[in-house]
Amino acid sequence: MSATTDPFDSSVILDGIRRWVEIETPTDAPDQVNRLAALVADGYRDLPATVARIAGRDGCGDHLLARSSWGQDAPGILVLSHLDTVHPLGFIERLPFRIEGDCAYGPGIYDMKGGAYLAYYAFRQLCLSGEQSPLGITHLFVSDEEIGSPTSRALIEEEGRRAKYVLVTEPARDGGKVVTGRKGVARFDVSITGVPSHAGTRPQDGRSAIRELANVIQALEALNDPTRGVTVNVGLVRGGTRPNVIPETAYAEVDARLPTFADADEIVTKILNLKSRSEGVTVDVMGALNRPPYEKSNAGAALFEHARTLADEVGFDLVGTSTGGGSDGNFTAPFTATLDGLGVDGKGAHTHYEQMYISSIKPRTRLLHRLYQTLR
Repeated sequence: MSATTDPFDSSVILDGIRRWVEIETPTDAPDQVNRLAALVADGYRDLPATVARIAGRDGCGDHLLARSSWGQDAPGILVLSHLDTVHPLGFIERLPFRIEGDCAYGPGIYDMKGGAYLAYYAFRQLCLSGEQSPLGITHLFVSDEEIGSPTSRALIEEEGRRAKYVLVTEPARDGGKVVTGRKGVARFDVSITGVPSHAGTRPQDGRSAIRELANVIQALEALNDPTRGVTVNVGLVRGGTRPNVIPETAYAEVDARLPTFADADEIVTKILNLKSRSEGVTVDVMGALNRPPYEKSNAGAALFEHARTLADEVGFDLVGTSTGGGSDGNFTAPFTATLDGLGVDGKGAHTHYEQMYISSIKPRTRLLHRLYQTLR
């Protein structure tokens, strides 16, 4: 620790964030994710906490569970963070850690190594001051959030059901807003099979899979409803073999964002029940809700109001917002009071200019620290 008398010195915290950022952790590079997991685990060695490492599988890295040595016999606070980023290995050469004015740049610094580190640092300060929070604290670091948390979802839900509160260190939105709601996310694969034939000599014998895909795309686009916030996006298409062959196959990948469980039930059912409008052509749809909607519950609203009061004490105005992006908070919000977007403020998630605002470090670390101190 620095000799500074300020326990929330931004430069000290930023130095810790830098160490995490400079280990690149694309989801599909488990060895790299595990290098960072080892560094994170080391940070708890001198604290009253236990760290369990859950071995990765299916090409993903390990998950870490750090638990305070107190309060584990009752529902407590679960902090959710992810160690993986979307940036490919070597991206740090294009986006090296650097500071320009109030901005610190680096792959994953905003989404979400900055926020994950703040939550760890706030816990560290709690312990170094000799304090014990009223509730036990468990910090779960997962390795696969950026691909939908396929290997960590069961663990997230299990820990979420044990907790009284869930704090998610995803980045803040639009000038420091916390997230009090997220749309559910559904993904679908649409496979279409027609009949091939020569496009010049026997077009009448063929049944075009691509023509039917055009029908399917129109049906999917018609499900968009901006007033309700329902979005359906056909994001990838392919089909056919050659320009002179009536195409036998076509394929599309579809993403749907759904604000409520009622929307999810309706739209998912409609997409799964898509039918071919062309004789001799079949349409097969596979998919499901990947992340449930995170609707603002009474318990979640009360948690937000408590955090807003604490932010006022710290000296900033906390505003809540809903967003279309999914997070691991979607998995806990249906049954446990969840507050998301508690990480750093900044911009450019998943881009070549990803950055966090250094001025957000101190107030947001202090907010997490106060949440630990006061939730009961």
